[in-house]
Amino acid sequence: MTTHTDDTRTDARATEVPVRLNWSRHAPEVYKAMIRLETAARRGLDPALYELVKIRASQLNHCAFCLDMHTKDALAAGESVERIVQLAAWEESRHFYTEKELAAIELTEAVTVLTDGFVPDEVYGRAAAHFDEPELAQLIAAIATINAWNRFGVTCRMTPGHYTPGQHA
Repeated sequence: MTTHTDDTRTDARATEVPVRLNWSRHAPEVYKAMIRLETAARRGLDPALYELVKIRASQLNHCAFCLDMHTKDALAAGESVERIVQLAAWEESRHFYTEKELAAIELTEAVTVLTDGFVPDEVYGRAAAHFDEPELAQLIAAIATINAWNRFGVTCRMTPGHYTPGQHA
């Protein structure tokens, strides 16, 4: 029987995949601009909601680095394990979230995936019903920002598992 605690396992783990490119070191001005964008995008948004948006977009984009970071930050900020775990199946777990959070999560999916090439009016309308225009603009900026971070993380194969909550705050 395999037993384990948070980071101690008796079984062997797979080899960690190396980072392809440390883009922040090679494009420091872009990295600094992304940090400024991140700071501006979060302004005025509820921190718990902001982390849920970051986690959901990162799930959709398969960004393991961002999932590691934002789940740890959410937990450190007091978010429940249950709500984080259920986020991947939010449509079946709606009762874990407020209507406002659900509207933000649904908008996050629509902006992140863009399957039809646009954000459906119904999705936008539900979000607009829960957020005033300045807050909605901030939410859209937050969704766009995490999607940009996800693209850097996935493309450069940034390695999850080494982040400490608040490390990049």
